Amino acid sequence: MTDFFNEMTADGAGAVREHYRAFDDWLRHQPPERIERKRAEADLTFRRVGITFAVYGDGAGTERLIPFDTIPRIIPAHEWAKLQAGLAQRIKALNMFVHDIYHDQDIVRAGIIPAQQIYQNAQYRPEMQGISVASDIYAHIAGVDIVRAGEGEFYVLEDNLRVPSGVSYMLEDRKMMMRLFPELFARHRIAPVEHYPDMLLENLRSVAPAGVLDPTVVVMTPGTYNSAYFEHAFLAQQMGVELVEGKDLFVDANAVYMRTIRGPRRVDVIYRRLDDDYLDPLAFRADSTLGVPGLLSVYRAGRVTLANAIGTGVADDKSIYPYVPDMIRFYLSEEPLLHNVPTWQCRRPEDLAYTLDHLDRLVVKEVHGAGGYGMLIGPAASKQEIDDFRRRLVARPDGYIAQPTLALSACPTYVESGIAPRHIDLRPFVLSGKTISMVPGGLTRVALREGSLVVNSSQGGGTKDTWILEE
Repeated sequence: MTDFFNEMTADGAGAVREHYRAFDDWLRHQPPERIERKRAEADLTFRRVGITFAVYGDGAGTERLIPFDTIPRIIPAHEWAKLQAGLAQRIKALNMFVHDIYHDQDIVRAGIIPAQQIYQNAQYRPEMQGISVASDIYAHIAGVDIVRAGEGEFYVLEDNLRVPSGVSYMLEDRKMMMRLFPELFARHRIAPVEHYPDMLLENLRSVAPAGVLDPTVVVMTPGTYNSAYFEHAFLAQQMGVELVEGKDLFVDANAVYMRTIRGPRRVDVIYRRLDDDYLDPLAFRADSTLGVPGLLSVYRAGRVTLANAIGTGVADDKSIYPYVPDMIRFYLSEEPLLHNVPTWQCRRPEDLAYTLDHLDRLVVKEVHGAGGYGMLIGPAASKQEIDDFRRRLVARPDGYIAQPTLALSACPTYVESGIAPRHIDLRPFVLSGKTISMVPGGLTRVALREGSLVVNSSQGGGTKDTWILEE
């Protein structure tokens, strides 16, 4: 018996779960040398195609491959149905929350969220106050991180509403599995994900400014030095739209135009992959060379749509996360279908006291942290690391939250010693436009180091294909 849920065998030692049996039978009959040959083929292909990412602060300054594992994570249809309903409910409430914050602020006046949680939030943009956006949608693309602690026990770990990355790896992982093991797709009824770019484009077109019947959509990237540049280029290519940088756009007569060899072309929807701070040097950071001067004025006039909307980050701050279940109850009058992880907000004296007394058992995170940086995993930390973190917490308690160390589920994974369980999470991508939609599954990230709970690619994590089995 193990102390974590095994996706294939539940307790790690018992019978294979029903939805894994056909795959398990196939795997048992595979010669190890075939699997090894396929792994090498996958690495070579990913490198040739250029599916890489850069790590900021990496002294080597090199781009890395995200390790790809050939054992898929398999989820039965009934479990996905529950996840899908919970995700749609959550994103609907979060969009209503952001709209409310920039308009009437009913949730603040109702006393559910303290006003300082909003006004002191680094992602709150007063420039958006009173501004209406197309269809009242703010988080057009969301990546919600989900973990499983036990049978049927799914928890939302984070809501990524600004510029969530990783969908290109979801698509490339599926393509790679179909290339390496086509026979598996004949044996299993696996829900497709390949149509995601079509869904994304349809979603972006659906939130074009009022009166625009045939909108021009572009993907806006900070440039080739961004860690997710591959994804930006990939999505533009897959959707058949232009990939642009700020220097390719300009504002004239209260509209945004793209420079083309045939002259200026009006742009209606910008899927921007850079943060608010860099969008418009006239409104935000004056030293930004990545944005478009005057973009905010066009946006405020409702003559261009930005996805995701400016100021959406106010909803994916880790200090806002604990309030999401209450948002669902407040806006939708429904009980949350997906659970939050219990969270102590260190800005509260009683929560800080508990956290300081239990640092060796908790995970402590910066409220603005990302990528697995700036966090303490108490059970794996040294005494010195805990003492250092204690000083940081006492000096700035409002910058941190704490959560229990969940026993994340694990999935069989190929590592150097053979097949072994490694902890995983799941990032489904939720699209909001006229409707809320998502392709089945998402990106499964895996912590390749034994015992590690950090799945981020910047921390050495890898990825797996995610199968949703159709009934």
